[in-house]
Amino acid sequence: MSLGSLVLLLLSILGALGLGHPGPLEDVVIDRYYIPKICLREVQMGDFIRYHYNGTFKDGKKFDSSYDRGATVAGVVGVGRLITGMDRGLQGMCVNERRHLIVPPHLGYGSIGVAGLIPPDATLYFDVIMLDIWNKNDKLQITTLSKPEHCNRTVENSDFVRYHYNGTLLDGTPFDSSYSKDSTYDTYVGTGWLIKGMDQGLLGMCAGEKRSIIIPPFLAYGEKGYGTVIPPQASLVFSVLLVDFHNPKDGVFLEHLEVPESCKRRAVTGDFIRYHYNGTLMDGTLFDSSYSRNHTYNTYIGKGYIIPGMDQGLQGVCVGERRRVVVPPHLAYGENGAGNKIPGSAVLIFDVHVIDFHNPADPVEIETVYRPEGCNTTTRHRDFVRYHYNCSLLDGTRLFSSHDYEKPQEVTLGANKVIEGLNSGLLNMCAGERRVLIVPPHLGHGESGARGVPGSAVLRFEVELVSMEEGVPEGYLFIWHEDPPANLYEQMDLNQDGEIPAEEFSTFIKTQVAEGKGRLMPSSDPEKVISDMFKNQDRNQDGKITPEELKLKSDEDQEKIHEEL
Repeated sequence: MSLGSLVLLLLSILGALGLGHPGPLEDVVIDRYYIPKICLREVQMGDFIRYHYNGTFKDGKKFDSSYDRGATVAGVVGVGRLITGMDRGLQGMCVNERRHLIVPPHLGYGSIGVAGLIPPDATLYFDVIMLDIWNKNDKLQITTLSKPEHCNRTVENSDFVRYHYNGTLLDGTPFDSSYSKDSTYDTYVGTGWLIKGMDQGLLGMCAGEKRSIIIPPFLAYGEKGYGTVIPPQASLVFSVLLVDFHNPKDGVFLEHLEVPESCKRRAVTGDFIRYHYNGTLMDGTLFDSSYSRNHTYNTYIGKGYIIPGMDQGLQGVCVGERRRVVVPPHLAYGENGAGNKIPGSAVLIFDVHVIDFHNPADPVEIETVYRPEGCNTTTRHRDFVRYHYNCSLLDGTRLFSSHDYEKPQEVTLGANKVIEGLNSGLLNMCAGERRVLIVPPHLGHGESGARGVPGSAVLRFEVELVSMEEGVPEGYLFIWHEDPPANLYEQMDLNQDGEIPAEEFSTFIKTQVAEGKGRLMPSSDPEKVISDMFKNQDRNQDGKITPEELKLKSDEDQEKIHEEL
């Protein structure tokens, strides 16, 4: 309040108290009975303003009111469009300030008055609240309220944005809010779909940034206003939270968070991949996670089984890689979104950890870590081998180990006792040799997996061949190194009593093995092998073999062939 106004106000108060009679008022008396704590600007000459008022005479009789008309008054201060008293009395006001003004006749309607409304020489009393102030030279006012630490990209013209907002008039009166609709406002920037002030105010924003944007009327709805909620010539205040944005020309954006130093192979179209992921919106809202299900997501890439953005984003990954894949909506779920967790036109962010991948055509990958010198004899089909192994997933998760047991693992190669990939990886090895085997699931435990082994998992074996024994053909328990004796039964009937009991049979076979004339099927229990041989020959199971019962395996096979013919 100016010193002159204060003096006039004091004089009027003294007169009212009967302490003096100042005579006719020389100037407007101003009573600033409510001043807001924050005043960003004050009314100056040439400013455009909007305000409400009640106009009364000294006796309290109302002669006019903007409230009664249901519309604010809008005009320019100091250019003669208002009575002089109002021009002066509104100077210096803040938005939401309230004033009592006493306007003497010579600064109001003078000796003429207004016919039928204001008598001549009337002193006018105004109760005013200031609602809006702007100037034709005003510019957009942007205040950044908060901003993410990391901002790789900002909004540009032609970008499609999704944002939340609260919209108020300059006096704080709300007129609209996206939050009340429980949906973001989605639109293009710089293409004329928004008021000019919002088109400008959103430029340069980061996803997750909050801004206050004050828009003068000529960059908003101007003289017409908008419906019943935005008056003509209203400045607008938007509190904006940018949720996400993209450009229709965007491709997939990749951020390599962690790439293993050793990457011998990268995923390509047609590979089957197992990976964990967290899926979030651009504002950090989690919409899905494989971790919450404690199960990897398993799929082919590049074949249309997943959204196009992920089909592209997983190309070239390494086993063990951690990658961030940012997918624009036109390569994700588009305008419709998905379910109640992915809104329409949402940018999706996948933080991916690749567990393993393979191709259905992959063979077993064999890496020889150590091979003894002078290795002349290697394992073959049907050989009996003893080996140690450690088995893990490609991410290092330990599954099984022969070292957990007292003895090495034993198996006859080709007897379908181990997975096909391990069987292949044990072929052509020397005793003492060490290998690393990478076994794809179609040569391992397949889509279903096994106890402790996830479905479609690639397995890593560290194997060491401890020993091997030469095997026998499939279906044989014993083979002769040369032709068998012509009088086999007589030689086997050690006491020449015309029958061969189990003890005689066992003694004979062991003698042949000891003399190097033949060999048993390799086994950790040769007695059981001999017992099985005896049972096969004792066809009537009476505990002894007769001449009629004894037949060579090769003769039996020939008989079956003739029968089939």
